[in-house]
Amino acid sequence: MRKVIFDLDVLRSFVTGMDLGSYAKAADRLGRSTSAISAQLKKLEEQAGTPIFRKAGRGLALTDAGERMLGYARRLLDLNDEAATALHGTELEGWVRLGLQEDFGETLLPDVLGRFARAHPKVRIEARVVRNAELVERVTSGKLDLALAWSDGFRTAYTDRIAEVPLCWVGPANGVLHWHADSGEVMPLASLEAPCLLRNIATKTLDRAGIGWRISFVSPSLGGLWAATAAGLGLTLRTPLGLPPKVRQLTPDEAGLPSLPTLDLVLHRAETEGSPATERLASIMLQAVRQTIGTVPHSRIFEDAPGHDVVMA
Repeated sequence: MRKVIFDLDVLRSFVTGMDLGSYAKAADRLGRSTSAISAQLKKLEEQAGTPIFRKAGRGLALTDAGERMLGYARRLLDLNDEAATALHGTELEGWVRLGLQEDFGETLLPDVLGRFARAHPKVRIEARVVRNAELVERVTSGKLDLALAWSDGFRTAYTDRIAEVPLCWVGPANGVLHWHADSGEVMPLASLEAPCLLRNIATKTLDRAGIGWRISFVSPSLGGLWAATAAGLGLTLRTPLGLPPKVRQLTPDEAGLPSLPTLDLVLHRAETEGSPATERLASIMLQAVRQTIGTVPHSRIFEDAPGHDVVMA
């Protein structure tokens, strides 16, 4: 079997086009002609030895091989960029204080911290995984440099709107629901302790739909909420991000539940431009956010977020 060495420039064009949802936009972003981008994509298919794209209406979609290629392309580019940063950025020193909402504590944080620590071993990071209200309070009081949080409409002095993510009802993974809107019974709602942004959205949505509800379980942590939902103690409302195997996202019309709005993800900063170490950590974190949220259907990442593009999954 011949050894294939993929061209990183070609992979970057491939990934950029998928992230922007358009290879015409990718050509503009990368300073290339559309014909040059087309030639690169043709080269990628030749190197892969299998079709990467398929026709989908007036546009293109990825084949199964293309989906696999996209994942490998991201990893190769990440490793390349990490190596370049490690070689040219080891002088970074200092201390960065980062806060994240609980949904990202297990899924995003390990990857971000690992990539940053390998590239900048002299920088010390203090990370906190806490609730939205505490994240905002810590940023505004100067106790955190960066905080990735769900938006309740409040904006700190320096807030970037990063993404828009759909909300969903969540039930036990075994598929057995003990409640339906037509049953005449009030809906059992599992929730985090108040104040909780998603708890407020859930109750207001149910009220507008004329569906009675009761708080059937309250947890101080996301882990407890997942356990209660998996046990069938109640349904809950979250985003599709970081759902453990023991629970599942319910379909929009399942159990007669009402449709839900989307939720904005924002990055709060303590100041308009932080230290070089802070800015580098923000860049790595937002790149990881783009890759994570880009897999969620009906989500998008906003172009006005620093260094990021619109992604329609």
